[in-house]
Amino acid sequence: MVKKVIKPIKIGNRVFDFSRVYVMGIINLTGDSFYPESRTSLDEVSEIAKRMEEEGADILDIGAESTRPGATPVDPKEEAEKIRSAVKAIREVTDLPISIDTYRSKTAEIGITAGANMVNDISGLKFDPNMAKTVANLKVPVIVMHIRGTPRDMQKNPYYDDVVSEIKMELERSIKIGIDAGIKRENMIVDPGIGFGKRLEDNLKIIAHLGEFKKLELPILIGISRKSMINMIMPMDVSERLEPTIALNAIAAIYGANIVRVHDVQENVKAMRMVDAILGVK
Repeated sequence: MVKKVIKPIKIGNRVFDFSRVYVMGIINLTGDSFYPESRTSLDEVSEIAKRMEEEGADILDIGAESTRPGATPVDPKEEAEKIRSAVKAIREVTDLPISIDTYRSKTAEIGITAGANMVNDISGLKFDPNMAKTVANLKVPVIVMHIRGTPRDMQKNPYYDDVVSEIKMELERSIKIGIDAGIKRENMIVDPGIGFGKRLEDNLKIIAHLGEFKKLELPILIGISRKSMINMIMPMDVSERLEPTIALNAIAAIYGANIVRVHDVQENVKAMRMVDAILGVK
């Protein structure tokens, strides 16, 4: 169990002091997300956002491009327009902080201008050379994630000599890119990127050694929800992976995760409150 004080971060009009584990709800505006039940249309997005808020979500994460293994990029204009429309629709029903899941600076800018509050970049500010400066200019927090390769090729024979130290080093590089562009360090959240260019054994080591990432002294986000690593441990369809997801998120939170990114908000919120109770014991 790792317990370390992390500086509070303001996302939208809310302050996250990391005195508990926060839950980020996933809203997919894609037609090919790996979990079919999570696919959302613009007609449904405000209803889903309101439901997630009622279920206890702390942040909503909106994406309009699938980043599953083998996924092909979408048209940037289509991505940006979906994000703009979704953010405006959600803003009519809730003031929850909204994160934009994109690696494109233009989409990020459009999303934030429409009313979103944070950027979630799977590339760790590395795919789009303008992303870091854009985030700095927008003065919003950013999640920097680790990925090897791109979504299209990331699962083609990934290999690490020391997965934890290598990812930590690459996250430090992303942090430096951000700081050099003018992003404040205290406005960054790190994500080691479960499933993004990793083998099963790599994913398990990341979770078991989250304490090493605490040395970056930044909040840690973990995205495990219903991912294929669960099927590799115990074969099951994506529709059956709720309980394993909750188990992995609870373990990750005890080991140091500050935010869990999930498809199933209500169930994970209940689990995280139990984790909070354990972590709160003096």
